[in-house]
This record gives sequence, structure tokens and C-alpha cells, in this order.
Amino acid sequence: MAGDTAEQPLSGQIALVTGASRGIGAAIAKSLAGAGAHVILTARDTRALESVEEQIHAAGGTATLAPLDLAEPDAIARLAVAVAERWKRLDILIVNGAVFPALSAVHQIDQKGFGQALTVNVLATQALLAQFTPLMKRSERPRVIGMTSSVGATPRAYWGAYGATKAAFDVLLECHGQEMENISGTRVAIIDPGATRTAMRARAFPGEDPETVKLPEVVGGRIVALLRDDFPNLHRERIEKGS
Repeated sequence: MAGDTAEQPLSGQIALVTGASRGIGAAIAKSLAGAGAHVILTARDTRALESVEEQIHAAGGTATLAPLDLAEPDAIARLAVAVAERWKRLDILIVNGAVFPALSAVHQIDQKGFGQALTVNVLATQALLAQFTPLMKRSERPRVIGMTSSVGATPRAYWGAYGATKAAFDVLLECHGQEMENISGTRVAIIDPGATRTAMRARAFPGEDPETVKLPEVVGGRIVALLRDDFPNLHRERIEKGS
């Protein structure tokens, strides 16, 4: 892995990726590390995180494991304390971890599954912003990227539970971006990864040929490009197959 800034435009930056154990989160984490960032990997599955870390190290990058459950009370606060003690700041926050509740008609939504999705997709997002905003204010170039879904903006039958959590997710990030605009250098982007070959999508579209949708690495590459070239505050984008 070469060390010049053209190949490693994120060299020296500290990035935190939630849901980094597989799929889009893992791809983003590996892409960020490949661009020179030191990546803090968070998710519940420690073994899967270790695999991602090994791949990053094998490619010449650096990463730190931080296994946690976003739904666990105080877990995010403890992580923020640990990051503050070790690095003093956070430059990049990728809010990717999410729970995908079962598809169903609104009047048949399983309350337990919906509650879990609200906790991880909405409440944990607010907690991440609350705990890491002070650390991001210490960064010279703080950037927040939230990974959303089109069903948050465009309701779809049987997707009410997930769509509702993503609509709330989008509003939180949009408001945070507006609030930070005049008091810090923080910029916020809300990114819809589009149709991507992940386990979550396979659950949602069991009959779909996975070869017809893009690999998560396409999303990872696009996120690095956004951070390299930078983006205006409150940037929104859908990543298509040819991106």
C-alpha cells in the first residue's frame, strides 16, 4: 500500500464505522483503511470484525476492534470515552449499522422487532451524534455520513417498519447538519447505497439474482471518493450500479 497522499487521501484521519462486520459496513471500512484512515470497527459479531480487521491489515491498513451492541445502554458512551482517551478526536463517522425488521403490513408489524429497529436505527443514531460531536469538533475536517434507504423518503407497502426508522434517521441527520453548519466545520451527508449485494437485501428480495446488483465494494469506493473530493453540507446521493 503506497504512502503518498494521492493514493491515501485520508492518511492520518480517524474513522468510526458502525455495522462494520459485513456487507456495506465492512466494504466501507476496508475502503477507508485503503485510503489511509485508521478505522475503528464496531458491530456485535466479534469474529466477523476480526476477519475484517485481518483483511485490512493484510492490505497494509490499520484498524482497531471495538465490538459493541448499539442497543446496549451506555455502550456508545463508553466507546466515545475510549476514543477520546486514545485519539482525542474523531474525523469521520459512518453511521451504517442497522436492524432490518420483518416485512409486513403496518397493522401486522411485530412490536418487538419494530422496537429493536427503532432502538438501533434511530435512538442509537442520536446517541452516536450526542457522544461523538464533542470529539468531532476537535477535528480539522469532521465529516458524518449516514447510510439510509429509499424507503425512508418514498414509502413502500410492507416496508412501513423499516421505512419509518429510516425516515426518522434521515431527519436526525438533516437537523444535525443544519445545527452544526454555523458553529463547526462538520458536514453531513445522507447516502442511499442503492441495490447492493448484501445479506439484508437477500432477505428482502429472496428471489433476486444477486449477480444483477452491485457489490458492496462499489459503495465503499464511492464513500472514499466523497471524502477525498469533499461534499457540501447536507449532501444527498443514491449510489447506482455504475458509480
